[in-house]
Amino acid sequence: MNSTPSLMVPPNSTEYGGVENLSDEISALVLDPGYSVTRAGFAGEDVPKSVVPSYYATVPSASGSRNLFDENAIYTPLPGISIANPMSKDGIVEDWDMATKLWEYSITSRLTNTKQGHPLTNGLNDNNDELKQEMEGVETQEKILEENPLLMTEPGWNSGKGREKPLEIALENWGAPAFFLGRSGVLSAFSAGKPSALVVDVGAANVSITPVHDGLILKKGTTRSPIAGNYISDQLRLVFSMAQTPVNLVPHYMVASKTPVDAGAPAQATYRSWAPGTEPAPSFRALQEERVLSEFKECAAAVWTAGRLGGHNPQGGTNLDLARSHPPRSFEMPDGYNQMFSDDRYRAAEALFDAKMALSNGTVAGPMQSETIPALVQQSLAQVDVDIRPLLLSNIVVVGGSSLLYGFNDRLKLELEQLYPGPRVRIYSAGSTVERKYSSWIGGSILASLGTFHQMKLLTSDMGNPQMWISKKEYDEHGPGIVEKRCK
Repeated sequence: MNSTPSLMVPPNSTEYGGVENLSDEISALVLDPGYSVTRAGFAGEDVPKSVVPSYYATVPSASGSRNLFDENAIYTPLPGISIANPMSKDGIVEDWDMATKLWEYSITSRLTNTKQGHPLTNGLNDNNDELKQEMEGVETQEKILEENPLLMTEPGWNSGKGREKPLEIALENWGAPAFFLGRSGVLSAFSAGKPSALVVDVGAANVSITPVHDGLILKKGTTRSPIAGNYISDQLRLVFSMAQTPVNLVPHYMVASKTPVDAGAPAQATYRSWAPGTEPAPSFRALQEERVLSEFKECAAAVWTAGRLGGHNPQGGTNLDLARSHPPRSFEMPDGYNQMFSDDRYRAAEALFDAKMALSNGTVAGPMQSETIPALVQQSLAQVDVDIRPLLLSNIVVVGGSSLLYGFNDRLKLELEQLYPGPRVRIYSAGSTVERKYSSWIGGSILASLGTFHQMKLLTSDMGNPQMWISKKEYDEHGPGIVEKRCK
């Protein structure tokens, strides 16, 4: 093995098709696909310009079916509409064809200009016969990223194929001059200004704990659990169905009109109906119900912060009784039914910290205590060097849309201080909702906008002279396997 020391040298001026100062001349794009939302935007900007749902709709048409993307399309109750997601609940892509179309839409709909039509078919040329001879051998379609390098995020548990496929899509299908794949946990730490951190990411489909040390993910310490935002939604469904007066979960699109009613009174609403065979599919209704549940989580749901909800308080009573004595929170359903929620609003999120308090209807097994967030943190720290555990505990970065539940940070700090009474536990979380939701994209935006990220190369012994970006030339030489060596 060559023992040549690592050196930093300037890149070849033709590495990206003749652009010398890439960071000055061209903005890289940052693409952050998630199970619930896909975010895209230009590096160096504060927030992504393109934020589209990761769900897509399929509607029947005369030629078979067509796919629709974006909120305006997938939330419209068209006849026979159905909803699907190209990602699995693990956050790994299952349907690469639809994922590619979704990502392409998120880029072209808001970020890149519409590409010029083909000269033979754009109606601007009269003599097409002569033009056909001139256009022989010319690329028939301009690719969407010919002028923009692409930085893309991935979960820390992504598979080898799941890492190579985005590289192929970006460089071959989209024509990007360069590509980089960044771990979401590392980028979230960067967004908080932390080279070393324990990143607690509470998303829609997963809770993940990612230890990051000096900018590198400690993969053995990465832990995850499905007890996340969607699980809280499932718990809310049980809260509504098991209430003394069951609450009907009616989505917005089902309500034609409604009349205001007093709290607890039956709804006075007129509901929409569809002709047989034209009604939206159950998957469409499930997505619309999730929108209502998200509104409830934002407005009424909360995390109990005074210990375990199923435990006892210092006064000798139970925390459930104490929760009932707290001021209730009202919430109105789309059909006009409204109710005051007291201890119920704490029940849905309690399973994040105490599996014994999870509600169950007897058909689905409840979560295990090892899947709760405190247990995941314990498992993660047990896999890292004992010397860096205090450093990670003093730099806990909380991100993800589901971490915005009221009281979440206070409860997490309380739980971890009980588990680790010696080290100092310090939690960092952005006060801005946008920064919390888009942390990995923001970290990628920071990284891809750094001049050194574009303009410096690392001289190594096993692969010539690579820079941080994977260029198209290197991809052609080494194949998709280069992503495992470059993007660690």
